[in-house]
Amino acid sequence: MRRPLRVATRGSELARWQATHVTGRLVEAHPGLAVDMVVVETTGDRRADVPIWELGGQGVFVKEVESAVLDGRADFAVHSAKDLPSTTAPGLRLASIPGRDDARDALVGSTLAGLPAGALIGTGSVRRRAQLAWLRPDLTFAGLRGNIGTRIARAGEYDAIVVAVVALRRLGLGRHVAEVLEPDVMLPQVGQGALAVECRAGDAEVASLLATIEDSAARRAVEAERAFLAGLGGGCDLPAGAYAHDDGAGGLVIEGLIASLDGRVLLRDRAALTGGASPAELGGELAERLLVDAGGAALLAGVSGGPPP
Repeated sequence: MRRPLRVATRGSELARWQATHVTGRLVEAHPGLAVDMVVVETTGDRRADVPIWELGGQGVFVKEVESAVLDGRADFAVHSAKDLPSTTAPGLRLASIPGRDDARDALVGSTLAGLPAGALIGTGSVRRRAQLAWLRPDLTFAGLRGNIGTRIARAGEYDAIVVAVVALRRLGLGRHVAEVLEPDVMLPQVGQGALAVECRAGDAEVASLLATIEDSAARRAVEAERAFLAGLGGGCDLPAGAYAHDDGAGGLVIEGLIASLDGRVLLRDRAALTGGASPAELGGELAERLLVDAGGAALLAGVSGGPPP
């Protein structure tokens, strides 16, 4: 391919870092390849003062970026995998998932044990809010959105805020981490810590290039988590989380949860890959187990309009 490729990305510092990282991986694999960046503003970026659940949650950070690929302004797009809807948009293909970074969440401002009774937590995520409320029913919450720099700058308005570890580390802000929350304390968002690279479904040449930076372990984990989310019938606006990982013996384990918005009810389970099942089947099985066997369908039926006051 002689002409420069064009990569679509959001304009935030983190999104640009991610696009530059993927571009670097591609150039390393294909010396002489040139890639130009196409910056796209999304609904989620334009309306940073509105809670994600009010914007519809699913896809608010990716739709316009995907449109740039679909209409030919760009050849491929780089996303945070956690921002993607659970099913790929028509006309696109998820061509590559590079190696996954840290999937965990972190507290900034205080450790969990160090928070006083009634402490105020800043987060725009119903998943984080529900799990923290389950762990500490005394905590109070206020919405917090914006890019990573904005959230760090506003951290002093709260007793603590919650941010993805990987976002802080990629931007050289790891010093702000007060405590990393392990998955047994807080399950991450589906796809957190992973990057997702999409191209047009019929563009075999670009897809072939992107496949050279694929990480098979990351693909398996993200496929299982996305299938779990698809099985729940929702997106990143649900009080739900999942984390799939290698079991140390070549197999795959996934843990998932769904919760009430106020954190008073939390259902959590795990499943392991057996026989000839695929990662997607594993994620779907876990979702069905939580929805049907554990009664989660009734729980999610009550989720509407965002968190309680």
